[in-house]
Amino acid sequence: QVQVVESGGGLVQPGGSLRLSCAVSGVIFSRNAMGWYRQRPGKQRELVASITRDGSTDYVDSVKGRFTISRDNANNTVYLQMNSLKTEDTAVYYCTPWGDYFGSWGPGTQVTVSS
Repeated sequence: QVQVVESGGGLVQPGGSLRLSCAVSGVIFSRNAMGWYRQRPGKQRELVASITRDGSTDYVDSVKGRFTISRDNANNTVYLQMNSLKTEDTAVYYCTPWGDYFGSWGPGTQVTVSS
């Protein structure tokens, strides 16, 4: 059974930083690409960043240059370093494996950017 647990969210001022973590169990983590998604108030869930098995990364245009996705295969964890946060980054952030286990969502972690 796949389990996903996101953590690291919180309240931060504009321009601040947060590092999100996503711990995954029940899959061979190193064989799966991973994606970070977010759901802003009143909006659909959207892909923010992804990382392949080999470490190649991709980002939605709105976060390029500010967010960095990385993975630690030894600890079955994927990270999202978020810098220069903006109020429009306020959302619940989720991660999920891609491929056969896509849609295995955790409870998410709330990120609120506000002064």
